[in-house]
Amino acid sequence: MYTLDRALALGAGGPVGAAWMAGLACGLRRGGVDLSEADLIVGTSTGAIIGAVLATGQDPGRLATPVRPADSDGTPPQVDGRRLGEAFTVLGDAASNPAEAWRRVGRIALVAETGPEQAHLDRMRAMVGADQWPDRKLLITALDAETGEQEIFDRASGAPLPSAVAASTAFPGIYPPITINGRRYMDGSLRSATNAGLAVGARTLVVIDPQAHLFPRELLLQELMGVGAHTVVTIEPDPASVRAFGSDLNDRRAWEPAYQAGLRQAADAAVRLRLAWKTGSDTD
Repeated sequence: MYTLDRALALGAGGPVGAAWMAGLACGLRRGGVDLSEADLIVGTSTGAIIGAVLATGQDPGRLATPVRPADSDGTPPQVDGRRLGEAFTVLGDAASNPAEAWRRVGRIALVAETGPEQAHLDRMRAMVGADQWPDRKLLITALDAETGEQEIFDRASGAPLPSAVAASTAFPGIYPPITINGRRYMDGSLRSATNAGLAVGARTLVVIDPQAHLFPRELLLQELMGVGAHTVVTIEPDPASVRAFGSDLNDRRAWEPAYQAGLRQAADAAVRLRLAWKTGSDTD
């Protein structure tokens, strides 16, 4: 029945969520749970950054402080506040017709004034720290900005790893859609915060969701129903981590506090995960 032993799904959460996941992964490794051992890693939005770091065998501790391109002056992304607001308005009414909402958001993304693609590519290349896809199975999600359809990038897709990560993190109004093989792609979290449903066939599934405190848990539970894993463990920010996040997951000033919060929370998470990660015999 099971084609994979262990799968890991890493969700969206802006730069702050990425920092928290990096701290969490680093702390878990110190506690005897190495998430990079997963047979499958699904990375969505900033989860794609951490997924790429883990899948390529790097130490997530390298993200204890924000990483910037060598030639960058540290200037933050060019946010188009008006288009960002329009995107959130459309997404707020998406329940009745999600596919149409994704297409509308894609049109917004394509006209938003968010700076050049290359700047975002450079940022993501520095964050990921690797140019080549790993041998370990890594899936990175994005949406086609014209059709609204999901695209799943892997080592066979012909997309450079940094480009796939840049596409998955390209939230409309904050970052520009990224061109890959002649198509423009935007943030993979527009369809699902974690895309945990892609882990079908895994015996043990660990889902790390930095935004779990912001959305109804039923959304994730509904997606997990189709996975069929024997063991599912979900990890979300605890109250202390939520306080460290602050009110804006895109506020880079919270990067280091969020990383430290993830590092601290890893002690409790390791207790929950240790047995499940080794044997698949524990449940959430």
